[in-house]
Amino acid sequence: MELVLGCTTRPYSNLTFAEACMHIAAAGYTDVAVFSNAGKIPVSSDSTEEEIAEAREAASDAGLIPSMLLGRTRLDLGVSGAIDDYKRLLDNAAALGTIWLLDCGTGKEEWYDAFFEVMEQAAPHAQEVGVSITLKPHGGITLTAQDLVNAYERVNHPAFGICYDPGNIIYYTRGELLPETDIEKVVPTLNTGIIKDCVLRDGQPDVMVTPGEGLVDFEKVLGGLVSGGFQGPLYVECVGGKELNEINANVRATHSFISGILEGLNANGA
Repeated sequence: MELVLGCTTRPYSNLTFAEACMHIAAAGYTDVAVFSNAGKIPVSSDSTEEEIAEAREAASDAGLIPSMLLGRTRLDLGVSGAIDDYKRLLDNAAALGTIWLLDCGTGKEEWYDAFFEVMEQAAPHAQEVGVSITLKPHGGITLTAQDLVNAYERVNHPAFGICYDPGNIIYYTRGELLPETDIEKVVPTLNTGIIKDCVLRDGQPDVMVTPGEGLVDFEKVLGGLVSGGFQGPLYVECVGGKELNEINANVRATHSFISGILEGLNANGA
């Protein structure tokens, strides 16, 4: 089975969303994950109908499907306020045409229970509007693969799953854990995946590198995902480069690199 390979707008965060979409489409991607552009995520819980329509049109004009949206849980509003805000975010994600709402959890231990309460209350609404929540490793409540499994089991709803981000496993554990180690454990929980690498420089992690140039063994990670029944999609989040032409080259190279691995796995029946 062919996995969808999309790209986030993060490599083009300094550009407008419309400009980012044009570059992503030119690099061969079919799907875009809507992250922050020019200092703002184009669609959030307080977006107007006009703002949502503008973002949807920008993706469509580039020939892209805006299938993932980066969201956040406003736990600073209290549980009740956070639930209401998240439901509005889900409504706006659905209006954008999004399938996956990407969440990063929380790094504040005192908010852990509140976060799960929000997810438990929001997941049925997500299912109603046709959006699935996908929680990625981002330190704190989602530091390790076991934390991801625990979150999946605690929320226990078909509209809630896990996004595997191999670069973040290395980044937030500073290389103490490698992402290929726990694939078998986490793969039954996954509904999406991120393509991101990570290097350690003098003990400091850095994810702004092009996939294939860091510590992630993508053949093992993707092989484990595919053999475990993962059905995608995957989204490229980070590449190296400062100048636009270099970023474009690395975004295109990553498409070829990951597509090549996936083609090899399919050919071998993985």
